[in-house]
Amino acid sequence: MAKPLPVLIRLHLTALRLLLLFTVLCGLVYPLLITGIAQLAFPGQANGSLVRAQGKVVGSGLLGQTFNLPKQNPADPNEQPRPDPRWFQPRPSAAGAGYDASASGASSLGSSDAGLTRTVRERRAALAAFDGVAPGQVPPDALTASASGLDPDISPAYAYQQVNRVAAARGLTPGQVRRLVREHLEGRTLGFLGQARVDVVTLNLALSRLG
Repeated sequence: MAKPLPVLIRLHLTALRLLLLFTVLCGLVYPLLITGIAQLAFPGQANGSLVRAQGKVVGSGLLGQTFNLPKQNPADPNEQPRPDPRWFQPRPSAAGAGYDASASGASSLGSSDAGLTRTVRERRAALAAFDGVAPGQVPPDALTASASGLDPDISPAYAYQQVNRVAAARGLTPGQVRRLVREHLEGRTLGFLGQARVDVVTLNLALSRLG
């Protein structure tokens, strides 16, 4: 008659079997189950909320991007980007050179920082001139970056501020562009979370189809 294994060995074998069982359940079965449910119920969101134009992926509804004019001197690394007046502009970004998904993050500057105060003042003056409005009308989100630096959303106030400039640059009527903004307004999540917003990426995609 075979002798029973020592208690310590039995405990280790039991632990090994449980490790293998939960590795399969939690590392294989559960992820596949959740992925399958997500693909069936929310295929767009599960695949990154990709934005397509003419069959090509041009961005994601979850990630902002810049809409600038081409560089005048591509070889000059110090040339400052120039916003393209034909597009709705996003809020500033502190992620890398702007909306760099590999460098997501905020500036970590507080309201008492002299550099941030100066930057906000300069941005306010530049945006007021760019959009043809009074400096006091520029909304706060147009002057400060989001915590991630990748947020594609702007406030309705900032979107409407840009209507006249976009319309003039594209030869459209302000009414046409304003209606497009209204169609892309998103209310608070579940009716009480966050604020009303406009996704700049999807708004500009719709704008490109308008003319």
